Amino acid sequence: MCSDRHEAKCSYENPLYLAEEAAALDHIADGRVALGVSRGAPEAADRGWESFGYTGSTDPRGADIAAAKFETFLQAIQGHPMTRAAAQPYMSDAAPHAPLAIEPQSEELIRHIWWGSGSRATAERTGQQGLNMMSSTLLTEANGSSFGDLQAEQIDVFREAFREAGHTHVPRVSVSRSVFPVLTDRDRVLFGAGRGGDGDQIGIIDGTRSTFGRTYVGEPDRLIEELKADAAVMSADTLLLTIPSQAGVDLNLEILQNFATHVAPALGWKPNTEGPVVGDPVTA
Repeated sequence: MCSDRHEAKCSYENPLYLAEEAAALDHIADGRVALGVSRGAPEAADRGWESFGYTGSTDPRGADIAAAKFETFLQAIQGHPMTRAAAQPYMSDAAPHAPLAIEPQSEELIRHIWWGSGSRATAERTGQQGLNMMSSTLLTEANGSSFGDLQAEQIDVFREAFREAGHTHVPRVSVSRSVFPVLTDRDRVLFGAGRGGDGDQIGIIDGTRSTFGRTYVGEPDRLIEELKADAAVMSADTLLLTIPSQAGVDLNLEILQNFATHVAPALGWKPNTEGPVVGDPVTA
C-alpha cells in the first residue's frame, strides 16, 4: 500500500492536536497519508474516555462525544479559526484578537480522511461530508442478507449521499476481508482449509444485532470465484486484508505475497507504480 494508514478512535482523541499532527504527517509523507477515523470498537473500559479528561458524554458508547470531536477536527483541518490571538500575541505575527487556525495546514488532507462506517446511517453521513469510507468485517445490522450484499448496499448509500451533496471530487471506498490462500499442505493445516463452509455470523454488538463477515480460506481458483461473487468486494475500489498479526512478520508476509501473486490479479489488481490510487467516479 502506498500510503501511511493510521486509525484514530475519536472519543479518546484531542481533535486539535490530531489535526495538527495529521497535517504535519501529510506534508512529511508528500500527501500519501490515509487517516482512518471512527467512533471506535466497543469499550473494554467503562467510559474510558473520561479517564483521558473527556467528559460530558450522555451516550454509554461515547458516540456523541466522538461525533462532536470529529466535527471539530474537520473544521480545524479545513482552516477554520479555532481560537483568537491574545491582546498582545507573544512571538507571533498575528494581530491582537485575530482569529487563529491550527498550524500547519495541508490543503488536501480532507481528501485523505477515511471514516469507518458500520451502518447505513454512518455511510450516509460520510457521503454527505465528502469523505472516503472504509467498511470492515462487521456491520451493525442483520436482515438475512449476506454480509457482502449488506455491505454493497452500504456502499450504494454512501455514493448516493455523496452525489446528492454535490461533491465533485472522486472518493475512495475500501472493504476488509480475511483471506488465506492455500498453496501447500502447511497452509491447509495452518488455516483450516477443508473444515467446511465458514459463513457469515450473527451476534450482538453494543446491544445491536450485527453481521460478521466470513473468512475466506482455499486454493486460489476457489478464492477468486468466491471474492468475485462478493458484491461489496466488487463494488469497492480498495480491498484491505486483515492478517493474524500475532503470527509474526514472516507468515503474514507470505500470506500477502500469495494473495498478491495468485489471487489479486484476477480481481483487477496490479502493483501500484503510477502514484496515488484513485477511486471510482461517482456519476449521476
